Amino acid sequence: MYIAEAFKYHHEFWRYILGTLLVIAGVVIGQIPLAVVIFLSGGMEVMGMDESQIMQILEPNLNLFLMLLTFAVGLVAVFLAVKFLHGQSLKSLTTSRKKIDWSRVFFAFGLVAVLTVLLSLADYYANPEDFVVNFKPVPFLILTLIAIVMIPLQTSFEEYFFRAYLMQGIGVFAGNRWLPLIITSVVFGGLHFFNPEVTQMGNIIMTYYIGTGFMLGIMTLMDEGLELALGFHAANNLVAVLLVTAEWTAFQSHSILKDVSEPTAGWDVLIPVFIIYPALLYIMARKYGWTDWKHKLFGKVEAPQTLKLSEEA
Repeated sequence: MYIAEAFKYHHEFWRYILGTLLVIAGVVIGQIPLAVVIFLSGGMEVMGMDESQIMQILEPNLNLFLMLLTFAVGLVAVFLAVKFLHGQSLKSLTTSRKKIDWSRVFFAFGLVAVLTVLLSLADYYANPEDFVVNFKPVPFLILTLIAIVMIPLQTSFEEYFFRAYLMQGIGVFAGNRWLPLIITSVVFGGLHFFNPEVTQMGNIIMTYYIGTGFMLGIMTLMDEGLELALGFHAANNLVAVLLVTAEWTAFQSHSILKDVSEPTAGWDVLIPVFIIYPALLYIMARKYGWTDWKHKLFGKVEAPQTLKLSEEA
């Protein structure tokens, strides 16, 4: 039982409150380099700019690196909180298996990477007027190096904080699986509310962000580990950053293509959540033999019997 792994370590509720505050502090500290460089580059005029204008101040590769640095510092904060507040191992934060299953990480990464490339190519050939070729060899090479190193740190931070640390902490406190699934998914999606995409496309895109949170949460609970979610999230963000950018997206980059269409949200926002995500869950369920969906998504969370006996003794 993945959530029940937390019972083996210090799992008092106050520790999770303090740990969450430490992680938030880490993210704030991680934002300082970006804020300082933007202010030095843009001067006092930055104070009157909106988010999309601020993101145009720095060279895209430098801007991307500093943005991702925020999450890298946050990831370090998660690991420090887990180690020193809870005395918990990285393995138990990652999986309920005897060791981290890297084959699951690579399977999910490959599956999502291939799917993302195919869908992006299909969109490009179906609507060529919506794109311009943005490829420049040297900036793209630098982008690739930054993305390969930093994107996995960004996505790992979000997975280890939401689908691991908070999922286990809320699950232990609530004694069930459905509440941490709902809370972590809604909060994860809700934090994207301040992305420039929401301003451009409207609140309907929150369906995609919250739906993605539920997808990753279901994946984690059904597989009793974080490996598939780690691979899925890394591939989704990495391939997207390298393939397509737009002036109104959160990540500006020297990608291969640039979307110049007018941003709108319709069925293209709902299709991933209600068609593609269920299909991916079906593929993973068949590959890894997932059963007992009702219990794994809605069942109780109890301390392992051996732990109960040792405490009573």
